[in-house]
Amino acid sequence: MMHWNNCFSHGRFGQGYISAQPRTPYERDFDRLIFSAAFRRLQDKTQVFPLPGPVLVHNRLTHSLEVASVGRSLGKLVGEGLLAAEGANLDLAAKHFYEADLSSVIAAACLAHDIGNPSFGHSGEAAISSYFIQHGGTLLDDKPLHQHFSEAEWSDLTHFEGNANAFRILTHHYANRQKGGYQLTYSTLAAIAKYPCESLASNKEQLHMKKYGFFQADRKAFEEVAVAVGMHTQSIDPLAFKRHPFVYLVEAADDICYRVIDWEDAHRLGIIDSNTAISLFVALLETAASNQMDRIRKTLLELENDPREQLAYLRAKCINFLALSCVDSFIANRNEILTGTYNRSLIDAIEPAAAKALDDINQVTVKKIYNHETVVKIELAGYEVMSALLESFIPAVLHESATHREKKLLRLLPQQYVAPDGSGYEKALSVIDFISGMTDSYAMELYKNLRGISLPTHT
Repeated sequence: MMHWNNCFSHGRFGQGYISAQPRTPYERDFDRLIFSAAFRRLQDKTQVFPLPGPVLVHNRLTHSLEVASVGRSLGKLVGEGLLAAEGANLDLAAKHFYEADLSSVIAAACLAHDIGNPSFGHSGEAAISSYFIQHGGTLLDDKPLHQHFSEAEWSDLTHFEGNANAFRILTHHYANRQKGGYQLTYSTLAAIAKYPCESLASNKEQLHMKKYGFFQADRKAFEEVAVAVGMHTQSIDPLAFKRHPFVYLVEAADDICYRVIDWEDAHRLGIIDSNTAISLFVALLETAASNQMDRIRKTLLELENDPREQLAYLRAKCINFLALSCVDSFIANRNEILTGTYNRSLIDAIEPAAAKALDDINQVTVKKIYNHETVVKIELAGYEVMSALLESFIPAVLHESATHREKKLLRLLPQQYVAPDGSGYEKALSVIDFISGMTDSYAMELYKNLRGISLPTHT
């Protein structure tokens, strides 16, 4: 049974021993991620706005760093809150963990939360799913494409999910690479499992099952993590677990950052005017119980000649306010969160007045940012690029007798993504591993090369 004394483990997936190091296991998780190639590639993956441009906006890497910063604060504050509320029920190891280590676990998980997202934002995810949906009836070696896979495997492919891909990147044993992937702690891996179920278990009525968190190929790895940290099993067939408590903090850090920072980027690009941007942030802060508005207004007056600096100041204040609100929500609902019965995100549980002010910001965000011409264009371009790459590589790995062109294509697959003896599903996943890991620039360049639009240059 899960409780606050056993819902963490510094044992590492894929490593049969626990080493003694000056750094804590959770600090090492953070370092392993930040030095990884998969993390570096996030610098050339779209967050919302096209990259690059004359105005510096957030990419997936800068977003992840900021989420990790907020996540560290959430972990520290919640750790202190759990010590105060549950101290009498905690053993010495748990007390040490919540006092010193929870912040590092949440920071590391936040750093990894987008590592499985393909190029071009959510349109990249949609393109992968749509390829398999649209080509399900296409004959490949005299049988429809969908018949090359089991029902569960086909569900994975037609509902491609960046969260499941993140778990795969972090744990999968790729050819010529270490077993256990990045060999992260079970605690960090559990903290990124936002949707701890397989694709066939997805259920939009339940927060933790709106999407899914692991592919069929990684099912055993996920079960190992779940057992190590005592996650509650919800169903066996299809396989689904209750959320781990730490997931709520990673989710909250992400929610806070994208809701606030996308707003700041839009202002820098001139999509949202200064008056709208500033007034709605001020309206959110006015809902806070603390009496800081006189000081906030005084600071805004001092910065009145620089609207960008005013907004940067308000952004910091809003992040702090929302973080403290989410901490309060976590501690107040800790029993439901621990048992996996809490069916809402922490940011949705903030005070009604603050929730209304945040919703006002979100409505403008959807209308003016996510539907802005430049955002729509990059999504459409990404959709075209990702679809075309899949159209080239999926038949190449699945055909029993590859054509001359397909043989050439297969030579482009890096060695760690080659699965000559694997099932059709494993071969298809190897292609997805390759394509989803591409940066925006590389995907676009390869697309142009394969279509004959441009020729490769010497490197």
